[in-house]
Order: sequence, then C-alpha cells, then structure tokens
Amino acid sequence: MPQGPSDLGRVAIVGASSLRGKELKLVLEERNFPAAEIILLDTSVMAGTLTEAGGEPTFIRSLEEDSFENVRFAFFAGNPADTEQNWSAAQNAGATVIDFTGVLAAMGKAANWIPSIAPLIPPKPGGVANGPSHKIAYASPATPVVIACTLAAGLGTLSPRTLAATLFPPVSDRDQLGIDELETQTTSLLSFRPIEQTVFDAQVAFNLLSRYGEQSTPSLASTRAAIARDVAQYLAGRAPVPAIQLVQAPVFYGYAFSAYAEFASPPAAEQLAGAFRNLGVKIAAPEDPATTNISVAGESEIQLAPIEPDPSVAAGVWLWGVADNLRLATTNAVRIAEELLAKTA
Repeated sequence: MPQGPSDLGRVAIVGASSLRGKELKLVLEERNFPAAEIILLDTSVMAGTLTEAGGEPTFIRSLEEDSFENVRFAFFAGNPADTEQNWSAAQNAGATVIDFTGVLAAMGKAANWIPSIAPLIPPKPGGVANGPSHKIAYASPATPVVIACTLAAGLGTLSPRTLAATLFPPVSDRDQLGIDELETQTTSLLSFRPIEQTVFDAQVAFNLLSRYGEQSTPSLASTRAAIARDVAQYLAGRAPVPAIQLVQAPVFYGYAFSAYAEFASPPAAEQLAGAFRNLGVKIAAPEDPATTNISVAGESEIQLAPIEPDPSVAAGVWLWGVADNLRLATTNAVRIAEELLAKTA
C-alpha cells in the first residue's frame, strides 16, 4: 500500500541556516524525499528566520527538548557544537541521525558511509546503538573524503603503484564567513584598501595558500591531516590510500582536484573511464567544454575531464576533476537515508 502523508515521519535539519543546511533542504525537495514535514532547526540566534520548505513558508525553529518528536531522520549540518550537544536527544526520540559535520565520526559515534562506492568498498560497521529503537548513527564524510575515496576505489581496480591527489578547497568550506572574507578581500584589494583576515588570517584573494595564518582555526595542516585520516580509515586496506596535499584556492564554490596515478603497465583509457563510470562519476568527452568549478555548480556527482596519459611516464595518468562541494556532501547524506528507507520498504 502506498504511503500517505500521515504514514511518513518528519525530517529535521539541524543547522538549517548554514550553507550545508540550505543545500540539504534543496536536495531533499528536488529528490522528492518522502517526509511528512521538513523541520528547520538552528540555534536561538537564527530561530524565527522566515524561509520556505516544500514550497510553503516556514520558520527556522530553535532547538528545544521536543524538537525531534516524531522525526524519522535528523540531519546535522551546522555547528559541530550543536551536533555534539543534540545528537543523542535525536536518537533517544527515535530518529536516525545522519551527521555531516564530522563530529560523530571523529568521536567514534557514527558509521561513515559513501553509497556511490559501496559496490567496491562497502561501509564498515560502526556507530553507537542508542535510543529506544537501538538506532545506529551514520556519518556522511566531507566532500574531500568522498572525492579521495572515489579516486582510490576507481583506480584501485587497476592496482596503481602510485596514487597522489592535490585538493583545492573553496572558501565556502568555511561556510558563509569564508565567502564573505574572500568577497571583502577582493573588493579591498581592487580598491587599494587594507584587507580583513578574520577567517584565514592570510590573503586568500588572488592567491593560493599552502597554509593559513597562525590565528586561523582550524589550520590548513590540521584539515589536511583530518582528511588523510578519514580517507585511510574508510578505505581500511581495501583500496590504495592516496597521498594527499591541500592547497586553498581563491574560489567561492566547487572543490577541484588534480590526481596522478602510475601503474605497472599503461592502462587502457576506456578501462580507466569505465571504472569511474561504474561509481557514478561523470567523465567529459574530449569535445565537451572544460570541466571547471563553474560548470559543476548544482551537479550531484564528481566530474572528471578526459583522463590524460603523462607525456614523460608511459604508465602514468593525470586526472583533473571538480565537484560542487555543497551538493556532493548533501546528496551523499540524503542517499544514506534513501538506502536505509529501501532496506525497510
């Protein structure tokens, strides 16, 4: 029997005013996720903000003791402190928690899951069973972790001897404050005025950074270390772990990356492309426009430019790719919920 509105649980988004929270609401609506209601939750500072959900006007509500009543899925997308303080309340109310702030995975409280690569690298059991229905908490890894694990899974089918990736995060990875700082720095530099450096403690506009200023938290080095740790833990010996470098790019949106892989013998181009297509990665044809941060805006999958052989190393190949950093992370989180629903259907 088809489900009616009264049969569906509610969906809560904690951190609804964040960039990830706003994107998550759009993804849920675009994918017609089955929910009786989408509840927008945030700290008291943002509570009362007028917005819309499902085409209807609504307000962002403050987090209260009864915020998770009759909630089927609780997505945590905002401040890490809010996740740490409220995730157990959501579980105790019977909700399935899906976190993509990184807090619960770092605490060992949630199981990381990347559904797109599950045919090759299924999620490892983990998380803490809690609440009256003994639900497990799940974690949707950060965009760079999804990218690096997808590269490892695709290339791993051909057993590379070397795999390295340089990741170029956009400033939107630091939420709205990062976007505002790049915007004001750009305007100030063009006007020959002093620049603000509150977020990065360095000039990010018209620049590439291998590290932030000393007052910036988290540092670029600690972010890189966290990405490398999460990738290694997710792959867990089931695919080659890539060497990872992180360079801050002066772009607002779109996570770009360059990867190099070397094999024992030159792989066939179509074999490489097929390995990634099987994981849902879109690969541009040679005649297609360039793959860029702009071209990938609003797209849910990782996109690769045509894979190119290295001109000097016979068995080496280069990959250039991009992903909408907000859309990729939120789509992965929603796919986790869809997979869980499919298992209970």
